[in-house]
Parts: sequence; structure tokens; C-alpha cells
Amino acid sequence: MKNNVVRHPASSSSRRRGSFGVLAFFLALFLAACGDDDSSSFVSPEGDSSSSIEEESSSSSVKDVILSSSEGSSPSSCSSVSSSSSAKSSSSVILSSSEGSSPSSSSSIASSSSAKSSSSVVLSSSEGSSPSSSSSVKSSSSVKSSSSSEKSSSSSVSSSSEYKPYNHQRVFSSDSLLSGAYKEFTDERNGRKYYYLTINGENQDGEAASVTVMAENLNIGFDVLGTDDQNDDSKIERYCYNDDTTNCDKYGGLYQWAEAMQLPFECNSKSCADLIKPNHQGICPDGWRLLTYDDYYIVVHADGNKNGVKDVRAMSFGGLNYSGYSLIGGGMRITPSGGFKQKDDVAYWFYPGEKEYENYAAGDDGYLGKSDQGLNTNVSYKQNGLSIRCVKLD
Repeated sequence: MKNNVVRHPASSSSRRRGSFGVLAFFLALFLAACGDDDSSSFVSPEGDSSSSIEEESSSSSVKDVILSSSEGSSPSSCSSVSSSSSAKSSSSVILSSSEGSSPSSSSSIASSSSAKSSSSVVLSSSEGSSPSSSSSVKSSSSVKSSSSSEKSSSSSVSSSSEYKPYNHQRVFSSDSLLSGAYKEFTDERNGRKYYYLTINGENQDGEAASVTVMAENLNIGFDVLGTDDQNDDSKIERYCYNDDTTNCDKYGGLYQWAEAMQLPFECNSKSCADLIKPNHQGICPDGWRLLTYDDYYIVVHADGNKNGVKDVRAMSFGGLNYSGYSLIGGGMRITPSGGFKQKDDVAYWFYPGEKEYENYAAGDDGYLGKSDQGLNTNVSYKQNGLSIRCVKLD
């Protein structure tokens, strides 16, 4: 008879001790590879950006790991998210480095064949960083990833996003004794609205006269840089002070003489007297014309004005504004440099006339400083950029 030898399997406690021993050995190797001596759930002390998350087989959870390195740091980061076959998990790893950092980062998300997981990895580095990053997502189910990149472009003619449109009505209501006389007009070419009023006064002959005039500077045209000429005769062009369109909203555009007159660009450097018409419209809307010296004289000598040009300037421009004209200091664009000067200090505007100066390179202009007392006239280079006012045709 053969002796039957029955070999009893090892007890369950022995199997557990053996399994834990193997697990501890591999865990030690893993932590050594990651450079971490702490296997608790989340570790993020100053100067250490490594983390390890372990998930038991019966859990169903969402775990996020965020690793960041501050300016000037150069960390080596490792993160691992593991789940057993019965786990339902959604894991996200975001690695970001600030300006000046040069991190070497890696992340891995793994799930077994029966896992239901949704994983995303976002790697971002700020200006100046030189990250070396890798990410791996392994899953039996398909993983769809999408990325978007926002591109911002800056125009040399800029606009401030925080700028609030200039409230002309508020200024007029508090600025002038004639605030109730303001009416509103819309320029159909660009939808711009203007306040205007009729000013009664006297002309140069001492006779009663009136003029219906815009209480704001004209603002129309395609933007061009101050360093460029307004030389495209196919369209209206404008300068905005300091190449900032918000200045056009408040102060109006700045225009070279030929542009304001709507004459060929070459008229800025030669005589075009034969092209100047009575009631010259220029860039004013239909039914309006360019302001003349005679019109301005009536404004200064408006009924009720007792303080000369001080009654023409807005209060914000050192005036009393009894006339309601609301003149503000739009400054000017300078030729040939293309710079700008004297915003809020001096108002300049072109008249529809020219002077025999340097082969008729000068146009008639008016100007008024914040503290000036006289009714000033002069000439200005036609290629300077000045403000424009318009008068309504009778």
C-alpha cells in the first residue's frame, strides 16, 4: 500500500504576510524612484512637489493631484494614480510651472481592463519657463482629448477695455447755461451721435448772426498710426491721440488738412486753392460743412458771453462755457515725427483755407490754450493732425 502524503496548503495568515512583504518591497522601490520617503495620501511641503495617491479596490472616488513649482525652482516631480479592476475613478493631473522655472515633470494614470475612467492631463508653463514634461494615459476605453489655444494680438492703435464712453450729456448739463438748447444728431456713416446747438451772437461786422454748430469734435475714419500720413484718398482716415482709440471717443479724431478738406493727399504740399468751395463740406456729414473763422467769431461773441474765449471753453478746459460750445483740448499730431502733444492743454482745429508758406504747405488754423485770453488764428503745417468742427447748413 502506498502511503498517501497530503500536503496542507499554507494558512491564510501566512499568505497575507508573504503578499505584504512583496508589496512592501515594490512600494519601497517605487518611493525611491520618485525621490519620496512618505507614502501618505498627499504630501506638498515647501520645496517638495511630489505626491502619491493609493486607492483601494472597493472605493469609488475622484482624486486630483496638482503639482506646482514657484519662480526660480527646478523640481523633479512624480505622481501616480492607480486603481484596481473594480474602481470607478476620474483623475486629473495638472502640472504648472511659474516664470523662470525649469521643471522636469511626469505623470501617469493607469487603470485595469474593467475600470471606468475619465482622465485628463493639462501641462502649462508660464513665460520664461523651459519645462520638460511628459504624460501618459492608459485605459481600455477610448480617451478623447482636446486642447484650445487663445491667441491675443495687439494693434498699434489700441483701445482700453476698461474705458467707459465719455458722458457728454452729463458734462453739458452741468457745464453750460444753455444746456437745454442741445439737440442730438446721428452721423449715418458710422452711427456716431453728436450734440449740437444754435448759438446766437454777432458777426465781424457787428450784426446779429447765428450759427448751428456741433458741440463736439468730429470723429470719423479708419485708424492710422501717428507715424503715418493720411495718404489713402479712397477713404477717410483719422489719428487718435497717442494711437489710443479711447481718446478719439472723448476728443474726436485728428486730421491732416487735405484729409479734413477731402482733397488729394498731394494738397498737403502744394496749393489747392482752386478746389476750396464756399460752404466746403470736407469730411463733415451730408448737410454739414467745415467751421470757418467767421463761425468761430460768432461763437466767441455769443449773446450773454461776457468773458470772451473763456465762455467758449468747457469747464474741464479752464472755461465757463456760457456759449455752450464746450471746447476741449484735443492736442495735435505733429509732423514729421508723428508724435502727439498738448492734450488737455491746447485745442487746435483747421479752417478750410491755406496760406502761402513753404510752397503752400500750411493751412489756416485756430487754437486756444487752457488759459489763453485771445481769439487766436495762425497757420499750421498741413500734415499736422488737428481737430475738426462742423456747422449745419441753413
